[in-house]
Amino acid sequence: MNVLHIGIDDTDSPDGMCTTFLASQIINKLKENEIDILDYPRLIRLNPFARFKTRGNGGVSFKIENDEKADLARRIVLEEVEKLSMFDCDNTNPGVIFYEGEITGEMEDYAFRAIYEFITIGEAEEFGKSVGCEIHKFKKGRGIIGSIAAISLPLSDFTFELLTYRSSENYGTKRQIDYESVYEMDKKTFPDTFENIDYGENYIAIEPKTPCPVLYGIRSNTVEALKTAKGIVSVGEPVVDWCIFKTNQHTDMHIQKVDNIDSMKQFGCYEVVGEVKNKPKIIDGGHMFFYIFDESGEIECGAYEPTKSFRNTVSDLRPGDIIRVFGGIGEQNTFNIEKFQVISLNDVEYKNPVCECGKRMTSAGKNKGFKCKKCGKKIESSKKVPIIINRNLKNSKFYETPVSARRHLSKPLCRMDIN
Repeated sequence: MNVLHIGIDDTDSPDGMCTTFLASQIINKLKENEIDILDYPRLIRLNPFARFKTRGNGGVSFKIENDEKADLARRIVLEEVEKLSMFDCDNTNPGVIFYEGEITGEMEDYAFRAIYEFITIGEAEEFGKSVGCEIHKFKKGRGIIGSIAAISLPLSDFTFELLTYRSSENYGTKRQIDYESVYEMDKKTFPDTFENIDYGENYIAIEPKTPCPVLYGIRSNTVEALKTAKGIVSVGEPVVDWCIFKTNQHTDMHIQKVDNIDSMKQFGCYEVVGEVKNKPKIIDGGHMFFYIFDESGEIECGAYEPTKSFRNTVSDLRPGDIIRVFGGIGEQNTFNIEKFQVISLNDVEYKNPVCECGKRMTSAGKNKGFKCKKCGKKIESSKKVPIIINRNLKNSKFYETPVSARRHLSKPLCRMDIN
């Protein structure tokens, strides 16, 4: 079958619209004209640390049969993008891509670059033309970067997201979601659905906090679980449309495994092992920082205020702990931790010896051993003795940020094969 791939990105703004909603409207228009899409539409999240990223930093794509109605489909797509995009926003620069045929290996490589690195508009346009994409830029056309990635990315691991949409007259108003029904839905469908609620913060995660068209979104490993969940969640306002997207969300697809700290670059996302250098410290604003190092160098790691209770977990780290960290390097060249695994704990402290009388001894002076203030006994050895200490952290265990602070691409522990 000859296929036409369609990619769309950068149509929204912080004040409204959502590229997924625009895609759902396009899909409805196509169906009205008896044009069916093949498979589920795709929502592809890109590098969360990219400069100039869109609000959710995700492009959408879908594909149709490239037949006699393909030109009509092209017209519908471009008309809807013209009609619904938030052109008044300076940072909204839509891009639309049409591509006929099979996705090539070099296109897949480009898509991974868009997740791992930073691609300019010029680079995207040059690449798109080289592989035969039909490119449509609106304003600066930055959306072509994500549009090409959205059609090209292979999904060996994927999840699904159900998005419901509200009436335009309700945009910007409080969403009328029955929270008790969300708790019921989570109880009945977890772990097939996930990221629904942050119980520690009493935070309803399916509810957006922006004035976009989305009423709520539920994430899942299966389509069947999403349909069950939709039947449980109760709302007090009209649902004007809904759509299920196949997506790379919560797959850790942005994470590159590297052998040493020095090989990591700013704006990239990595998995790396290092030794904790210093006790984590909290600063004004509630952010917590510490360093890890290996034979190649060191890097500052951060657990930021929005991660809430995760900072308490991080505070339990101590010098000498070996950990595997997952996350990305931001503007300040600090490694933003999404989760970490304890490789080995430094559970030994060295203390002065205890005297025969039961009192802990004190130093008798440099290289003069120890003495007991209680009974006066002295020993010549200046070596402190190792004491095994209890740690709140556990070897081999993973620790993750709470749902309320989790990035779109970060794989939650409930999706990881962890015994």
